[in-house]
Amino acid sequence: MSFHSIKQTMAPSSNTLPTYAAKDLTMNGDQAQIVLGEQVYTLRITRAGKLILTK
Repeated sequence: MSFHSIKQTMAPSSNTLPTYAAKDLTMNGDQAQIVLGEQVYTLRITRAGKLILTK
């Protein structure tokens, strides 16, 4: 999966920030990897529905 191919999945609000559904980022799972430069981060959805981002 290319991290650059994830599409915007929700209608943008009145501000100009892109908005993504966490379930789309995790492909309906509970984890996804996010790349920033040379660093890889893990996004995790907890059982309580919270998001955790770790390096």
